[in-house]
Amino acid sequence: MRAVMYERYGSPERLELRDIPRPVPGAGEVLVEVFATSVNLSDWEGLHGSPAYARLGGLFRPHRGILGSDIAGRVAAGGDGATRFAVGDAVFGDIMPRYGGFAEFVAVPESMLAPKPVQLSFAEAAALPQAAAIATHAVALAEPGARMLLNGAGGGSGSLAIQLAVQQGVHVTAVDNAGKLDFLRALGADEVIDYRRDDFTRQGPYDLIVDLVARRSVFAYARALAKDGRCVMVGGTARTLVRMLTAGALVGVLTRKHLGVLFVRQGPSAFVPVAERCAAGEVQVHIDRVFPLDQVPEALAWHGEGRALGKVVVAVRRE
Repeated sequence: MRAVMYERYGSPERLELRDIPRPVPGAGEVLVEVFATSVNLSDWEGLHGSPAYARLGGLFRPHRGILGSDIAGRVAAGGDGATRFAVGDAVFGDIMPRYGGFAEFVAVPESMLAPKPVQLSFAEAAALPQAAAIATHAVALAEPGARMLLNGAGGGSGSLAIQLAVQQGVHVTAVDNAGKLDFLRALGADEVIDYRRDDFTRQGPYDLIVDLVARRSVFAYARALAKDGRCVMVGGTARTLVRMLTAGALVGVLTRKHLGVLFVRQGPSAFVPVAERCAAGEVQVHIDRVFPLDQVPEALAWHGEGRALGKVVVAVRRE
């Protein structure tokens, strides 16, 4: 089978399309014929080995040579004890931290997968698992009428979170670069901020800040929060992560504001409800570009450089 692989951390040029043996599903696993895989921030971080927590699976070399965690495809075979799906079933899921989605086949525990809604294409289904789980957990922290700020809002997680929050009656301020502001308005954001021109931490106050690309100090976040407000980071630098977990707790005690990390539960229960709403037409899946398998380096670069409006998808094979 064909797979896009890498052996050293670095830029997209490290990725190579290779022919390797097809994996064999183990006990409780199924072999999935991959139709589509979406690109996530975790793929960009795993490729570069940065922030530092991206190297937990391999300090000096990548532990797994194939990236890609959000997949959609059809079951091609089952291992011992795998009984949830039959051969030919259309499935989708988040297979992180196993990865392996940028390949024609991948063997994964069947517990990571869910039946693909028939109303969604394989590309749309692949765009949802990780982004939907993050968006769901983030919006769950906001009460109707709350003032929520979302930094890094123009990607997959942000595009879903804006829609979910607006439908919940939350006042949303979305932050990204100038090229994405019209897109954010179209999603329903009440206010938009170009981070290159304005410092969102000097505006507000906000009841909830969700930062998908956190790089600010805990003091800056605290300044932008209302009394008893909450700020959580989802992605960002390792330094910000450590500060959120340490200094953030101290600042919270002194200011009665809550700063920390958004821990996202994985598995179908975290993303299927949003997928069902997308299938029903209540929430839109926004796919910016679709790349073929041999252009995975270009797909990761387009995503990693922050140019995508919504999700970037790799079409491994035609639907």
